[in-house]
Amino acid sequence: MDLDTIPTFLADQRDDAPADLQPYFMTFEDLWERKLWHELTDSLVEYFNKQESSPRRIAIYKTFVSSFAGKINQLKLVTLGLSAASQYNDDQERLVFLTSLAEKVDTPASQDAFVYATVAVGSVKLRLNDEEGARTDLDKAEGILEHFDSVETVVHASFYRVNADYFHAKMEFGSYYKNALLYLACIDSADLTTEERQSRAYDLSVAALVSDSIYNFGELLLHPILSSLLDTPHAWLHELLFAFNRGDLRAYDVLGGNISKNKLLDEHKTFLYQKICLSALTEAVFKRPPHDRAMTFATILEETKVAPDEIEHLIMKALSLGLLRGNIDQVAKVARINWVQPKVLDMTQISNMRSRLQQWDSGVNQLGNWIENVGQDVWAA
Repeated sequence: MDLDTIPTFLADQRDDAPADLQPYFMTFEDLWERKLWHELTDSLVEYFNKQESSPRRIAIYKTFVSSFAGKINQLKLVTLGLSAASQYNDDQERLVFLTSLAEKVDTPASQDAFVYATVAVGSVKLRLNDEEGARTDLDKAEGILEHFDSVETVVHASFYRVNADYFHAKMEFGSYYKNALLYLACIDSADLTTEERQSRAYDLSVAALVSDSIYNFGELLLHPILSSLLDTPHAWLHELLFAFNRGDLRAYDVLGGNISKNKLLDEHKTFLYQKICLSALTEAVFKRPPHDRAMTFATILEETKVAPDEIEHLIMKALSLGLLRGNIDQVAKVARINWVQPKVLDMTQISNMRSRLQQWDSGVNQLGNWIENVGQDVWAA
């Protein structure tokens, strides 16, 4: 576009804009004429963040922003481009726009912007069910990110969000869980809408439960996003996670009726029962003092409620998963455990630990008193 027509374009856009947005266009023209690119970029970002600007974003980007695209911060250029792309109704048109944007910022000096745009391209491909294309873009972005010493948090957040979406679509629950939590670590969850928080908490909870590689929910249980499920129809999922964490078979029996509400959980019902039995086993070990962790099969049967012929398999599964360390005496039917995987404790578990510490403290005092009484002559000497 001829630069001489820019003032006319801005004037036309100003006249069509709501009254409260019209001053922005006078600011745009002033900063553009004075070539204050940094200030102009910030003003444009502020304008594009206004919901009322949405009908004019594509035109302003293509006609105005593109005329000085090479003179501004390329990461902010991509930010403006993503905002404009969100106004396309057709994903194919959005894909063409974002692909062009990614190619434009693919320079050695703007690889952070290239990653940001490439991840956005991958996100659109994912919506278009081009999972192979999305994976290629995400792998390309990840390879570049690995060589950065530092990068804007928004770039990492974008990558983890889309990577999580990819693994969710592929039903790779462990990878989804990891990337979704990394995404949440890059943002302030308060910036998400209530619906987004609840949806993310719901998907994370289901993934944690059905994944065969996740047996410790500590990061999720401690994250404030989980509380968004409270006072909703999905509150039972919040309680179920905590029941799994403490190996509470009774609570599982009470809450288990809700499992059929989710197709994935219902399909994994047998696995879920095996998983909480493992949790019940680790909790039974954790509750016992370190010097009293030689557990008979009969004790384990009582704690986990598994069939007698499945006890040894349950212990071996816990050992192979790294939930416990120790050995099994098959002849004596005893499991000698010397380590249990740490996990987040609820208030009941903390209270139990407090009682154990008090017992330990009492035992140390009794031992000290005994030594003092027995060795009086020694101490006197």
